[in-house]
This record gives sequence, C-alpha cells and structure tokens, in this order.
Amino acid sequence: MKKWLSVFGYGFLWMFALSSGFAKGWKAGVASVIITPKEPQWMAGYAARTHISDGKLHDLWAKALALEDESGKQAILVTSDLLGFPKLLSDRIRDRLKTRFGLSKDQIILNSSHTHSGPVLAHALFDIYPLDANELTKIDRYTQQLEDQIVTLVGRALKQLEPAELFAQNGVTRFQVNRRNNKEGAVREQSELRGPNDYAVPVIKVVDARGKLKAIAFGYACHPTVLDQYQWSGDYVGFAQLELEKEHPGVTALFFQGAAGDQNPIPRRTIPLARQYGRELAAAVDRVLDEPMRNLPAQLRTAYSEIDLPLAPSPSEAELTKTAQENDGYIQRWAKRMLVEKKQGKTFRTSYPYPMQVWQLGGQPLFSFGGELLIEYAIECKKRFGPDVFVLGYSNDVMGYIPSATVLKEGGYEGASSQMVYGLPGLWAPSAPDLIIQEMTRLAEQLGISRVK
Repeated sequence: MKKWLSVFGYGFLWMFALSSGFAKGWKAGVASVIITPKEPQWMAGYAARTHISDGKLHDLWAKALALEDESGKQAILVTSDLLGFPKLLSDRIRDRLKTRFGLSKDQIILNSSHTHSGPVLAHALFDIYPLDANELTKIDRYTQQLEDQIVTLVGRALKQLEPAELFAQNGVTRFQVNRRNNKEGAVREQSELRGPNDYAVPVIKVVDARGKLKAIAFGYACHPTVLDQYQWSGDYVGFAQLELEKEHPGVTALFFQGAAGDQNPIPRRTIPLARQYGRELAAAVDRVLDEPMRNLPAQLRTAYSEIDLPLAPSPSEAELTKTAQENDGYIQRWAKRMLVEKKQGKTFRTSYPYPMQVWQLGGQPLFSFGGELLIEYAIECKKRFGPDVFVLGYSNDVMGYIPSATVLKEGGYEGASSQMVYGLPGLWAPSAPDLIIQEMTRLAEQLGISRVK
C-alpha cells in the first residue's frame, strides 16, 4: 500500500509540475565519469617532477551539467580535474558535439580545475616534461580516450534532462593569496595580505520538480597547487566536491575554476591542508545553499567569440642562443626548439585565436575566458557589470597565462617567462589586455547585459 501511495504521490507531483507550468521552465541533466588514467604516466603542472605517477589520492572526474530553457535552447557546462584543455583537443570535442548534438561553441563551456595532480595531455606543455617515445604514446592514448569520454558524458547529461529550477548567488571564502604580491615563505609572519584578490564563491543550485537538490555548480579563483606529490587527485577542488557530495547524497557537485592565474592557496604542500581548503570551500557553498538565492527565470542566451590576440615579435636567433646557453630545464628546451624551428625557416604565429564567451542564465551573467586568467580581469568584469557576475578562466583552451596590463608591464612569471612554459613564441603584445576587455564588453552588450552606471 505504501509503495502505491509513493508511486501515486510522485505521479501527482509530476502532473502538478506539468500542469502548473513548471515544464515551461528549465530542464537540467547531469552526468559524471571517472577520468583517472588506468596506467602510471606523467603528471601535469610541475616542471620539477622527476618521474611518472605512483597511485591516486582520489579519482579524477569530468562532469557535465546540461541546461535547456523554456524555448528549448540548450547549453552544456563541462567541468574536469585537468590542468587545461589544449586547443586541438577542445576543438575536436566541440566539433563532435556540434555534429552529434547540434551544439555550437557558444553553447559549450569546457572548464578545467587546473589541478596540478592530473595527467599531461597531448599537444600541451611538452617543453617542460622530459618525455620519451613510450610516455608520448601513453599520453596520446589517454587523450583520445578522454575525448571519447567527454563526448559520451555530454550525451548522457542531455538524456537526463528533466524539469528543474535554477538559483544563483555568490558566497565567500578567503584562502586564496595573491602570489605575486606576497612571498610564500613570509606569509605566516605578515600581519596583512596584499592584493588584488576576489574571494567570491559563485554557486548555481539546481533542484528537480519535487524541490530536491539535484546538482551544485560552484567556483573559486585559486590554483589547485596545494599538492605536488605523485598521486592523482583534484587537490583541494577534489576534496571540496567529495565533501559536498557526502553532505548531500545523490547530488552531483561540479567545480569551475575562476581567474586563478595569480592566486595560490598558502600555506600548502600537505594533504591535510588540501583537505582543509576543500572543507572551507564546501562550507562556503553550503552556507549559500542554506540562505535565500536568486531564482533564475528559464531564459538562456549565449555568445562566443575568438579574437586574434596579438603576440609581440618572437626573439631573434641571437637572443634564443643566449637563452639556451644561460638556462637549463624547460627554458633551455624551449629555446633550443625555437632555434631549430627558426633555422628550418618555420613561420611563428603573430597572434592567437583567443576564446571568450558570455552566458545569460535568467539574469545571471557568466563570463568565460580561455587561458590562465589573472584576477584583475574578474575585478574589471565586476566593475563594469556588477559584483554578482560569475567569472570563469581556464575555459575551452588553456594556451598560456593571460596577464593584465599591469602584470604584462611588470613581467615576472605570469607576465613573461610562463609563455615559454606553454611553448608560445613570444609575449602577448601590450594591446592584448585591452582587446580582451573590449571584446568581452561587446559580447555582454550583445546579450543585453547592462553596464553599472
């Protein structure tokens, strides 16, 4: 009898949702897949590592949140425990999603957490790893498997679409530290930290037709570099998602990385610290879930653009020779490779097709940038469009650091030498930061997102 009442009650709720217009609102579907490599291989993120992985702390995941508004327009947010999607892989995935599901680039965000405890991917950062033919084969094999997994994952999320409601709000937590303006070794003695910073924790809550929590998409702007060991893990990001899914059984927690280019978790380097930061972030999300959140009308608008972001002229043969002679490690490997290619007559790129996009989720603006975005871009977006906007970096293509005008002028790792890490032939041109902001502003205005007066 109780079973029949339960079935009847569920059917009644479903019919009520349909008759009350709920079905005219959002639909949401969610799916996840383990992407932990099945064999030991080289790990991404640290040039100082000397050997391949030797186990896992916890599994790596890719997760997808599919959304459909009342007009039938769809969008997909894919989150992943990866250092970053390189362009070739990202383009292949998005081309397949277009062919298979009719999704265009403006409807897809491929975001990476930027964990430094995930695998090296094909066509990414090869100059910093001492890879032999065997390791390159493993990397190529894993990358192809990952591509297939992501395409299948999106299909599963789309099949799970069902009536839902969406809510959004920003929370806050403060373990990120601006690494350019605070020396890691001296932080414990400092009485105050220097910025710029953005401590926002953006949260999207998805509930089903019964009002039951279905999914949590949340973000933060901080490098997942607590850990530098040889075990696979999502770092503090992985612990945060595990904590939320433990606290809310049956719910899928998806993390998207923000403008973390110059933000580090400090202090760091121990598993207990990674677990602590994960719990802090999860607690910030839970606080937002427990408080009133903005209900988002079922209206989805999307815009996407790739601009030719200019690069400064590449170094001369004499400059490359000097760099190769005076350095070792990845800088030397980069310079030697550049020298060989220059002598072969290779033409180096003078610009890069830089991806940006904007989503308008029922009045919630979401700004998505490629590359390792520095925090000043998030601050500028909020100055222009209000403090409640959500800002994502590490989306669709992670081709290098994206320094602000200030950092590009100052130089240092994020402004200069990191370009060698990513294999780019030169620095970004001085005009690059302004071009990014101008184009993002254009996309926002295209969607009717008003500037703050």
